[in-house]
Amino acid sequence: MAGPWWSRCRSWSTNCTRAGVFETLRRVSGRSAALSASSPGRASWSSRPRSEAQPSSSTRTNLQIFNFTSSLNRHKPRLLCPTLQPCCCRTIHSDAKVKDPFTLAQKDLTSLYDDIKKELFVSKEELKFLCDYYFDGKGKAIRPMIVVLMARALNIHSNRAGDLLPGQRAIAMISEMIHTASLVHDDVIDGSHKRRGKGTIHEVWGERKAILAGDFILSAASLALARIGNITVVKVLSQVIEDLVRGEFMQLGSKENENERFKHYLEKTFKKTASLIANSCKAVSILVNPDPDVHEIAFQFGKNVGIAFQLVDDVLDFTSGASQLGKPSAADLKLGLATGPVLFACQQFPELHAMIMRRFSSDGDVDRAWKYVLQSDGVEQTNFLARHYGQEAIRHVRMLRPSPERDALIRLTEMVLTRDK
Repeated sequence: MAGPWWSRCRSWSTNCTRAGVFETLRRVSGRSAALSASSPGRASWSSRPRSEAQPSSSTRTNLQIFNFTSSLNRHKPRLLCPTLQPCCCRTIHSDAKVKDPFTLAQKDLTSLYDDIKKELFVSKEELKFLCDYYFDGKGKAIRPMIVVLMARALNIHSNRAGDLLPGQRAIAMISEMIHTASLVHDDVIDGSHKRRGKGTIHEVWGERKAILAGDFILSAASLALARIGNITVVKVLSQVIEDLVRGEFMQLGSKENENERFKHYLEKTFKKTASLIANSCKAVSILVNPDPDVHEIAFQFGKNVGIAFQLVDDVLDFTSGASQLGKPSAADLKLGLATGPVLFACQQFPELHAMIMRRFSSDGDVDRAWKYVLQSDGVEQTNFLARHYGQEAIRHVRMLRPSPERDALIRLTEMVLTRDK
């Protein structure tokens, strides 16, 4: 479980270097130029003109990943034995009472899956059943929830009523459709047998029908996107689909160089997981506010919370049982994937390098790698890195005008970091 990480914080070795991993990460993560160059007296939710020379969101993301990973080798001693600071995710926000994000978003999410099923309406009954299979309301719905809360927070920030615009609600629905279609295709590629506690579509109906079902869900999402009628939003969300495909190709390969390998891992994590959240948040901001700085705040929140979410997911593959995850544990190792805990564990167990390059394909590789990770600081280091990205997400969203929805996004980020399934 992820929870014990917080209780173990104070029990780490006191013989570490004075500069901790969080300080190191803060120094090398490459903060957004548009958001960090403000003056000390600037109000946290104010806006200002954007520099024309500022790089795009996707360019900045790649630069941040490069800056972080290229410094790993220089800061290895600090990363292996950090001086931990008290968890500040819960101290960043000072309001006495924060509304539950699920409660705040419930009104807008109640009919989400019914609306998705209407988008997927077809006369052929088997195809309809295939497409509806995962839209049963039993998923986490984290992505549409983030989009709904971000949209309402942005509406208030932009001096409008907090209620969703029709296009913003459509984006929340589209984000869940794109995500689900990617799961259907991923399960075929990975040969997964279980998803959300039940058999995968390809396991029940076969690979061909699963691929066609995923394609159909994507086509329906594309039609819903076109109906929004905003060409910029179409471009932003089309980027998500490109990133998903590129991320899947990146997952099929690996890097021999250690620093390149970590850079590869974080970039793949952004493309496969965080891009959807980041660009969906950016899309709802475009519909309500013309200021590029506001678009960047939304994008950066989504990017950072998305990477944090995946890092925690990678930890849970080692620390949670199959009954909690709804899928087999150690799944990533069995697929030949080296995630954060394994990459950090390499610093203490160099024999993992050879296993990574052969994708844990030799007899006993999965079991040995599992043991090395649990004997190392890999889980703790990955959790620490997730906290860094979580704090960056909170830092960005706090630039919006205070509102219950903004506060709920802060709370949701904390929940992402402490979840156990």
